[in-house]
Amino acid sequence: MSYFVYILQCADDTLYTGIATDISRRLKEHNSSEKGAKYTKSRRPVALVYSEAFPDRSSASRREYEIKKKMSRAEKLSLIGS
Repeated sequence: MSYFVYILQCADDTLYTGIATDISRRLKEHNSSEKGAKYTKSRRPVALVYSEAFPDRSSASRREYEIKKKMSRAEKLSLIGS
C-alpha cells in the first residue's frame, strides 16, 4: 500500500499538509464531511496543490514532519511551484 504526503491550499490562502492512502477520498473529506481536519473545516474549499508517493507510512510521516516543521511558507510555495 502506498502512502501520500499532500499539501492543500485553503480558501484563506493558508497551506495544510497531511498524509493519506487515497488522496481523492481524503480531499473529498476535507471539503465536505466531518472527517476532514479541524484546521480545514473553517477554511473550505481546499484544493490539492502537491503530492508525493511513499512506499510506507514511516517514510511518508518523516516527509510530512519535514514539510510541516522544517520548511518555511516560502519554501513550501517553492515546492508546490507557486
